[in-house]
Amino acid sequence: MKNYTEKSTVEEIKERFDNDVERFSNLDTGQKTTIDAALCLELITDAAKYVNKNATQVLDIGCGAGNFTLKLLSKLPDLNCTLIDLSSPMLERAEQRVAAVSSGTITPLQSDIRLVHFEESSFDIIMAGAVLHHLREDSDWEFVFSKIYSWLKPGGSFWISDLIEHDSPAISALFIDKYGDYIESIGDAAYRKHVLDYVQKEDSPRSVTYQLDLMKKVGFASTELLHKNMCFAAFGAIKL
Repeated sequence: MKNYTEKSTVEEIKERFDNDVERFSNLDTGQKTTIDAALCLELITDAAKYVNKNATQVLDIGCGAGNFTLKLLSKLPDLNCTLIDLSSPMLERAEQRVAAVSSGTITPLQSDIRLVHFEESSFDIIMAGAVLHHLREDSDWEFVFSKIYSWLKPGGSFWISDLIEHDSPAISALFIDKYGDYIESIGDAAYRKHVLDYVQKEDSPRSVTYQLDLMKKVGFASTELLHKNMCFAAFGAIKL
């Protein structure tokens, strides 16, 4: 069993994002350490559109400054948007940006996703962009995935774009090294150390296979892997 006692607390994660709103309000700067960020954003929102073309309700978990919702609104205009984030400043920026392009209802909620409650079958689409890797224990992962499944309407879909690990420790080490090389290529050796240090401190990702299996376990009828490159992937599931 892994020990997560040295990982960042929820409050420490919240504080970091409170102080980083401007960077995350721009896809080019906010996601520069995420490999294929723009492609994953495109694929996640395209998949949501193709599966739920008549959607009216979307939930964006860990919405940050609103990039995923904004991209989805460019394809499915005027959705009613529920935005959740730990960071109040980040949530305020997301609400402002979404309100500027949508006439739908916007519901911002400043909270930890584990503490949020919605009625069953509330949403057509649920998205989680670069957020679930902050979950720690397996029980938290299953609890959150079960809640998400219950919140979706029949036919609804759940899409993730996130940092991942791999089931083999050796393969995880391989791709962490390659990811470090990528970080160094867009910065320098000090930047590489900075990014990898905060990944080690703050994140506790799971593999794609772990998450796809968990989706099936909590009830999803089908799962889809849209894209994977090194330590990042875009994938999801559909509820019948």
